[in-house]
Amino acid sequence: METISIRFENEFLHDIKKAMKTHRYVTKAEFIREAIRDKIKDLEKEKALMRLEKAYGASKRRTTQAELEKAKKKAFEDMAKQLK
Repeated sequence: METISIRFENEFLHDIKKAMKTHRYVTKAEFIREAIRDKIKDLEKEKALMRLEKAYGASKRRTTQAELEKAKKKAFEDMAKQLK
């Protein structure tokens, strides 16, 4: 495991400590690692959505708003299963 050094503004550090207390994190390192993992997952989801939009977004068929919402929901559920 590699060690890195990071500096935070006092106000931001105070916010981190408050969130740690609320959500019962023992160490700042644990909190920061989980925050980074969550961000990586978010970026992966965003990338997958962009791929889906690129692959399926350009349809010449007329689609209703209800059909579009249903397709978005299904695509999100499929991605959520893959990312678990």
